[in-house]
Amino acid sequence: MSKPKIAVIIGSTRKARFADKPAAWLMEKVKDHPELDFELVDLRDYDLPFFDEAASNAWVPSQDPRAVRWQQKVAEFDGYLFVLAEYNHSMPASVKNAFDQDYVGWNRKPIGALAYGSMGGARSLEHLRNVAVELQMVPLRNAVHIGGSEFFKVWSGGQDEPISEIEGVLEGSLKGMLEELVWWTKATKAAREA
Repeated sequence: MSKPKIAVIIGSTRKARFADKPAAWLMEKVKDHPELDFELVDLRDYDLPFFDEAASNAWVPSQDPRAVRWQQKVAEFDGYLFVLAEYNHSMPASVKNAFDQDYVGWNRKPIGALAYGSMGGARSLEHLRNVAVELQMVPLRNAVHIGGSEFFKVWSGGQDEPISEIEGVLEGSLKGMLEELVWWTKATKAAREA
């Protein structure tokens, strides 16, 4: 039987984003995971318009082919991890818009994050979790946060060190998040397939 598929979604679409660095680190850490398969998904590759459909695709099929393409991608996965920036105490608009473009594909699947920013992306992650609940998702309790002095050590506007310089601080959180992700992915997948 194939392993459940998890999307690692890069949420920032800015040219100057930091997200590529932690995303590469995360993908390296999960590449040989014994229970889950991970795929990197970059919102930059989807050219999503701002949501402008007649209604949610829970009620009316989307008309814009870019939205439909995104919905097809979202539906491929059994769970999601966002590489999540914090902009002005919240998630990037690109992340909220990606949620708004689909409803059906997100339902009854787990969602977690590697969040970053001066406060570890905590406020952004709180908003992501609130939206996820409305989409009938299961927000994970555990998350990986890159914040404070660790963030400024690895951020390109700071010391620009490799993530390996701070991974000792991150590995416990990553282990906890992945254990929780495995449990919820198996539970929600079994329930969806019952």
